[in-house]
This record gives sequence, C-alpha cells and structure tokens, in this order.
Amino acid sequence: MGMHELVWLLVVGLVAGWLAGKIMRGGGFGLVGDIVVGILGAIVGGWIFGMLGIAAGGLIGSIIAAVIGAMLLLYLVRLVKKA
Repeated sequence: MGMHELVWLLVVGLVAGWLAGKIMRGGGFGLVGDIVVGILGAIVGGWIFGMLGIAAGGLIGSIIAAVIGAMLLLYLVRLVKKA
C-alpha cells in the first residue's frame, strides 16, 4: 500500500467513524478512535456489501459502506458495554 492509499484510508476512516458516531448519537471515541472504528467499519461494510453483491465504488461508495459497517460495529460495542 502506497502513501496515497494510506492517506485515503485514513480520510475515509475518519469521515466514516465521525458520521457513524453522529448517526448513532454517541459521543464518539476521539480522533484516533473514530479513525479506527471507521477503518474497521470499512472492512466490515465492504465485506457485507460484497456478500450482498453490491459494488460500492469510488470515494462516496467507500464512505457509505464504511459508515454502515462502522454503525454496525458501534451497535455491537454498545451491546457488549451494556452486558
């Protein structure tokens, strides 16, 4: 992975983590936490979209898939915290 891809991954992760935190009405996890949740969300969202046969291409598609994945992760994390 080159520097350009790494920067885009971090940007998509930050945006996705921040958006997911706002949509899920949480306080977020700070800058680094939001990036981590967004990157993991991108992986989960990409996997889910792939299983459904949906191609999420381009920057907007990547952000949408990452936000959906991050929202799912936030939901699961909050379930575990309550238990």
